Amino acid sequence: MNKKIRNILFTGLMLLLTGSAALLFAQKVTVSSLNALSEEISKAKAGITIVVEDGVYITETPILIEKQGTLDQPILIKAATIGGVEIRGTGGFVIGGSSQYIHISGFKFTHEAGKTKIQAGANFCRITRNIFECTGKGAYLTVSGNDNQIDHNTFQNKFAEGQMLSVQGPGSSEMAQRTWIHHNYFYNFKETANNCGSIQVGLSGRSLSPSHTLVEYNLFSQTRGENENICNKSCDNIYRYNTFGEGVSELSLRHGNRCQVYGNYFIGSEGIRFYGHNHKIFSNYFEKCNPAINIGNGDGIVPKDKLTSHDRPDTVFIGFNTLYNNTRNVIMQGRKNGLGATSIVVANNIIQGGNVAAKIDGEIVHPTWEGNIIWKTEGIGSIPAGGYTEADPLLIPGVKEAAHLQSKSPAIGASRVNYPFVAVDIDGQARKSKLDIGADQSQKGKILNHILSVEEVGASAK
Repeated sequence: MNKKIRNILFTGLMLLLTGSAALLFAQKVTVSSLNALSEEISKAKAGITIVVEDGVYITETPILIEKQGTLDQPILIKAATIGGVEIRGTGGFVIGGSSQYIHISGFKFTHEAGKTKIQAGANFCRITRNIFECTGKGAYLTVSGNDNQIDHNTFQNKFAEGQMLSVQGPGSSEMAQRTWIHHNYFYNFKETANNCGSIQVGLSGRSLSPSHTLVEYNLFSQTRGENENICNKSCDNIYRYNTFGEGVSELSLRHGNRCQVYGNYFIGSEGIRFYGHNHKIFSNYFEKCNPAINIGNGDGIVPKDKLTSHDRPDTVFIGFNTLYNNTRNVIMQGRKNGLGATSIVVANNIIQGGNVAAKIDGEIVHPTWEGNIIWKTEGIGSIPAGGYTEADPLLIPGVKEAAHLQSKSPAIGASRVNYPFVAVDIDGQARKSKLDIGADQSQKGKILNHILSVEEVGASAK
């Protein structure tokens, strides 16, 4: 046998053996009790799939997972059908701190709140296609490890204190890193009390720590647990391509610095409120909001003052947004002995309809107002002369979509300054170097972002 043939046969044999080994690890077992589930978890190896038969299961203790899958062979624990396995009782899944690459999929959790957790140290895990409808106080799901993914879940019907989804971290001041939260449906959080947002990323004590959390393509509907639907309390996070629908309270940058908010639809919600430094808020669309953009009036300067204070906003960019027929547009609320804000840029926004374009009941030191187009508001308000043009932006009202620019709009190519970080528009399309005023860059091409529907998110998403 010549050397070439021998090498071919050897290579084929190795591929066969490798495939056989993969098959050995790619096992699937089915269980029909919690005791059997815990037993299979205790001996689980990378690549195994544990299927739980449909039915109702009552927990009395946590379902603890301390196992390691791999990127190519995660450990998958799944319901036989999505929503077909209901977990009641006093315990939920706890992915322990030594775990990696654990996937949990398809369950309906109606057990006590505060019981399902990804602990600090548990990394590269995924919670997907589940329905959370837990009882009592506490968060439906808490994430404290790094590089975890929370996607295509439904969080619904919460009536008690605690968040639907809480991202925290190890110790008292660190943050979980690079959590990816996408394509989830947050629905029906009745107005309850403080500490009741749909999503909270951080705490006051963690607020100066970077988190690099990415929150995108989520739909919120009738979530008004408190005034902060999303409560940001950490640094360097991105909120993009989400839809905040009717009956939804604000996206609040309550603490933390250097966050980006872009490409979001706010339709009948309470818009954005922010404190902190160096945020960038651009290419967002606001319609029927009250208010649309709320510039925080600070009562402290962090880190000199306590972390729980309302950190005076500083060097925040608010640009290239479209505000269309909102009850109130850009506001700052009054505060006794308020510190106001500093170096706020409000540039190249379209504000059409509603109350006055801007009502600032506080002090903004060194503001920049430029390039804004105002049309059919009840008045200009606090925007100084030279900071706006009164002109019809020629918006085409949408039926199911946002209003977009007509071809002869005065907003097209009208920005006098190029802002490199304003790289996409509300449609998710790349912006040209000659930027259009408002959220929409008038151009042809595939639309990558739109107002989300229920069919596109949550446990049963297509």
